[in-house]
Amino acid sequence: MAEALKDQYGPEVVDWLAQQICQVYPAFNASQYRQAVLPGFDSLELMARGKHMAQQLHHFLPHDYPRAMDILVRSMGVKLQDSRSFSMSAFYYLPHSFYISEFGLDDFEPSMAAMYQLTQRFTAEFCIRPFLLRYPQQTLARLHQWLTDPNEHVRRLVSEGTRPRLPWGMALKPFKQDPAAVLPLLEQLKDDESLYVRRSVANNLNDIGKDNLAILCDVCRRWLTDADDNRRWLINHALRSAIKRAEPEALAVLGYGRDIDVAIDAVSISPQQARRGDQLTLQFCLTNRAAAAQPLLVDLVVDYVKANGRIGAKVFKLKTLQLDGGESVLLSKRVSLKNMSTRKHYAGRHVVHVLINGVSSELGQFQLQID
Repeated sequence: MAEALKDQYGPEVVDWLAQQICQVYPAFNASQYRQAVLPGFDSLELMARGKHMAQQLHHFLPHDYPRAMDILVRSMGVKLQDSRSFSMSAFYYLPHSFYISEFGLDDFEPSMAAMYQLTQRFTAEFCIRPFLLRYPQQTLARLHQWLTDPNEHVRRLVSEGTRPRLPWGMALKPFKQDPAAVLPLLEQLKDDESLYVRRSVANNLNDIGKDNLAILCDVCRRWLTDADDNRRWLINHALRSAIKRAEPEALAVLGYGRDIDVAIDAVSISPQQARRGDQLTLQFCLTNRAAAAQPLLVDLVVDYVKANGRIGAKVFKLKTLQLDGGESVLLSKRVSLKNMSTRKHYAGRHVVHVLINGVSSELGQFQLQID
């Protein structure tokens, strides 16, 4: 089993932070800081560890925030060279991020300057969010300035920091309700030279679509005009959750209409009597019954039995294809029935469906037994 993220963020990180600060601020009491942080540290999750370290820093750094922030910035290490160099080691800067969000809200300019430096070493997507809520116009104006920054990490902060539903970050409720202020930023970044930035733009749009599907689809339709391969990839990535939910409007953006004429036969689900740990094989033949070619997006859905006996549907991506009139294709998918960290398996009848351009058809079922 993979090591938990929090277990890669142990007492050695506390020591490293203290040593770095001591190099630029000799008055910092490293041993007392360590004694203050470590009791109960092992019981905390990753983000809570970073926040706890920041709260304790507040007792050992000058209480004058601009001075304390200057010390933290000067203690930072080298900048990330590219997006590939971002790794678990960069989470060393979690306390810096939490220090800004916890103690810097009354000092806009020093905090913005610190975030500009921080995002080039880790990310400032978490700590910029309270500023977007308290100072929306000022913070958005600063993000507009950063749109053309030569550093891709700064440009990515513009799109990642404004995501309405950032994982691990506080939700930006005003942008969930109305993302209009964010759209001009994404517009400027949609053809950014960096895939790292373009992926962030797609993730922001994907977030927007969970609350404002019509806006997501409108943006993607517009961006498809004269789109190159990079932008088409971005659009597909932005629509992924809506496509997974089989939203007709999102499917239509990519040319997958619901008015289809297909036949499904030669269905095979094996084994019919499965045990936890087995490999399930799903197979069927898909035929275009129309005379004209049809673009098809095909997914499989398994209705998993949950611990409480209810059903939880899981969508598996299968195939995008264009079938000529009368053409047939044999499609198959293997699904593991081993327990995973993200999915546990329980005994009962499991129904399998195929989604074709968002239209669901039942393929059959299998019985899962638990030894």
